[in-house]
Amino acid sequence: MAIARLSRQAKRPYGFCAKMTAVAIMGLCFVFVWSLFSSSSSSVAARRESFDEIAEPVSGNSRVSNFGTKSSNKEVRNHDKKVKSESSSEKDEKKGNGSVSKSVNEHKSEKKSPKVVPNKRKGKEKKKLPEKGTEGDDKAAESEEKEEDDSEKEIEDGDEEGLVVDGKEEALDRDGEASEDAEGEGGLVEIVDQENEGTLESDDGESRKGGQTRKKIKGPLFDPKMHYSWKLCSTRSKHNYIPCIDYETSSWRVQSYRHTERSCPRTPIMCLVPLPHDGYEVPVRWPESEEKIFYKNVAHPKLAAFIKKHSWVMESGEYLTFPQNQSEFKGGVLHYLESIEEMVPDIEWGKNIRVVLDMGCTDSSFGASLFNKEVLTLSVGLKDDLVDLAQVSLERGFPTIVSPFGNRRLPFPSGVFDTIHCGGCTINWHSNGGKHLLEINRILRPGGYFILSTKHDNIEDEEAMNTLTSSICWNILAHKTDDISEVGVKIYQKPESNEIYQLRRRRYPPLCKEDENPDAAWYVAMKTCLHTIPSAIEQRGTEWPEEWPKRLETLPDWLDDKDKLAADTKHWTAIVEKSYLTGMGIDWSNIRNVMDMKAIYGGFAAALAKQNVWVMNVVPVHAPDTLPIIFDRGLVGTYHDWCESFSTYPRSYDLLHADHLFSRLKNRCKQPVSIVVEMDRILRPGGWAIIRDKVEILDPLEGILKSLQWDIRMTYAKDKEGIICAQKTKWRP
Repeated sequence: MAIARLSRQAKRPYGFCAKMTAVAIMGLCFVFVWSLFSSSSSSVAARRESFDEIAEPVSGNSRVSNFGTKSSNKEVRNHDKKVKSESSSEKDEKKGNGSVSKSVNEHKSEKKSPKVVPNKRKGKEKKKLPEKGTEGDDKAAESEEKEEDDSEKEIEDGDEEGLVVDGKEEALDRDGEASEDAEGEGGLVEIVDQENEGTLESDDGESRKGGQTRKKIKGPLFDPKMHYSWKLCSTRSKHNYIPCIDYETSSWRVQSYRHTERSCPRTPIMCLVPLPHDGYEVPVRWPESEEKIFYKNVAHPKLAAFIKKHSWVMESGEYLTFPQNQSEFKGGVLHYLESIEEMVPDIEWGKNIRVVLDMGCTDSSFGASLFNKEVLTLSVGLKDDLVDLAQVSLERGFPTIVSPFGNRRLPFPSGVFDTIHCGGCTINWHSNGGKHLLEINRILRPGGYFILSTKHDNIEDEEAMNTLTSSICWNILAHKTDDISEVGVKIYQKPESNEIYQLRRRRYPPLCKEDENPDAAWYVAMKTCLHTIPSAIEQRGTEWPEEWPKRLETLPDWLDDKDKLAADTKHWTAIVEKSYLTGMGIDWSNIRNVMDMKAIYGGFAAALAKQNVWVMNVVPVHAPDTLPIIFDRGLVGTYHDWCESFSTYPRSYDLLHADHLFSRLKNRCKQPVSIVVEMDRILRPGGWAIIRDKVEILDPLEGILKSLQWDIRMTYAKDKEGIICAQKTKWRP
């Protein structure tokens, strides 16, 4: 009956309209189903292209072929051809590929395992060490152009040293700070950086470089047609701005300012730090600066209150003065140092003990007095207050860096300091599982000394400290309260072998895993474990270095290829004596604080050993890890990534030395110009910079320096290599 009723209705006038409506609905349903399946297929192709953009080309292609369909295989093959020709393609084409799907990139980056990234780093950097054509024609050409400097090329080509471990991915995965800490190493192509934001936040920088190397390798490092105009930084810390340490937040109520763990801005700093508001004076020359400095150069609101409470620094007119032999300790710092030698005769300042780390930088008279005893003391300003005593130390002409001491390791390799001193520092060594003392244990040389001096002993703190030092098998060599200074001094010694660790009743803290690298220090979290002490004769740290100054020229027994170190020393000795000291027009009587921005074996610093200077040897995190060799020679240095700001105050150095630094950073930094801006920040007005690199880099760099109102004092070029000697203007408007 129902069928009959429908047939009768169909014969009515409006039956035709009903039929057409039904047909239209069925057609729309068919189109919807067809578009649904078609869009999913196209999305697969889009994901393939996006994945290849952020991954290694080989691995990306192999994954695509595994789950590809017939309908998209043609697209995949076409994309494979595009990948193979990327090294010669235009940047615009790369931008198009990178912008396919942001959400897919984020999804893939989240699924990446932390173990995958180090493998990529390792494989990539091993190719980088020999510096032969493994990462593009530019690097191969660069290596060939350096063959005229045989000694330098031998050093660069060596691969027996391990690589500096960038632990950023490990620290960020645990601390959840990727959005802040991973900003300094993006690519030159800004649009890709924005579109692949999820990838940039989760990778450690090396994977970013792996995905973006081909985008940057074709173009010049600096655009020769670019014109620069500069503005002053408008930050709360003003003339004392340290970009990666001074953290500023603002809200509708108040603008806050605090010091944090190293956390760099999302984009490189491209502004100029102003001079102090009350003016700036050319720093007092060494050695007069040991006794007085201009107050206005280091003025700070809390510094005035600090001066009133301490005797080792006084305000005298326009100067801050430092009375001889005055310190925090009654009886003078010389009496304090002599009492330490009396308690432990093996501590022979300037002979057995050469490299010292002073934690806290609370009294720079300690390092000043040791310097007169041929001891090189590196002070660490912990930045836990706003007094800025580290800046006072730098202004006086003593080795100093700024490094918060919270959750991450200090930027030094393991077992390099002969002695570590903590005089009146406010660090709770036994808190947080003793991780801070375990970090001191990591960087202290086997058999090295830890000197702890306090004026007031808290019984509970002392018991906790005794328990902790016993658990890590430190031997208390002396514990004495000086009658004159009224300071309680404890001297501990780190074990020289691993046998004593096995005798512990309670094996806590535990020994670190065998695959835990004790030298990994860049963006690596502190560990609550004990690293084993080197025992094999071919390992570094089994023997104490030679006495100073023989230590500077002695080749370490654990070094495999000693010829390279000897060649490096000979190479830089010749350049410094024949060129730098006499042919540049530099008045070396005005030079005290020097930085080698890309040190290898410390040959440049060793060549300046007879000058009244000290050198901060910086080993870039993308270079072979030669920093332990530098410390073994009795010199000091640190790890750093030059895509980020250095941990020091503005106007800290008198001379910067950069040997082929920019060519090495061509494929790393988002804005290489920011490195020049950083050089301007840390160099004092009237300071000098010696830059050696390829001519194609130096030509546009000269224009950038002129835009900063630097004076170009000398240029020289030969066989595609060149040198620029420039001086920062003393009084820039």
